[in-house]
Amino acid sequence: MIEFISQPWPWYVAGPVIALVMFGLIYFGNSFGLSANFRNLCSVLGAGKSCEFFDFDWKKQTWNLVFVVGTILGGIIASQFLMDSEMIAISENTINELSALGVENPGEGMMPESIFNLESLLTAKGIIMIVLGGFLVGFGTRYAGGCTSGHAISGLSDLQPASLLAVIGFFAGGLLMTWFILPSILAL
Repeated sequence: MIEFISQPWPWYVAGPVIALVMFGLIYFGNSFGLSANFRNLCSVLGAGKSCEFFDFDWKKQTWNLVFVVGTILGGIIASQFLMDSEMIAISENTINELSALGVENPGEGMMPESIFNLESLLTAKGIIMIVLGGFLVGFGTRYAGGCTSGHAISGLSDLQPASLLAVIGFFAGGLLMTWFILPSILAL
């Protein structure tokens, strides 16, 4: 059993599981999205007293908060007990391209330590990638009315045109970032 769950699941297993979850959410009148939990947490902590946006019945979203806790715990369990090595399985071509861009030891961890560490946070590259990048992700999530999981999984399942537009924007932005912006930032 451990062998089965520790390997990547093929699309013909993972896809139907996601579809079953989505049908269940639609049936019970819920929608999926991790970024909605920021609003839920603010409401739980009392932000609804001073801001109308956070004044709603967060208890109806308890299942989503439990989902996030399960996601975090699942990630910890997977990384601590189900990963056989610290090497991340990426192609040799990707390793060569990242090395050519100046990324040290690509694939040896989840994130390149030469970029994502406290020392580089105080550099121009670190401020752009970590601080500005984090701000843009948070701002974009709120501006788009949801995150990639909410739009791409839940919104498309509900056949929402705004989600289709958002997903197209996510992919276009990802391609633009990967091929043009990231190489410029790494060259700093």
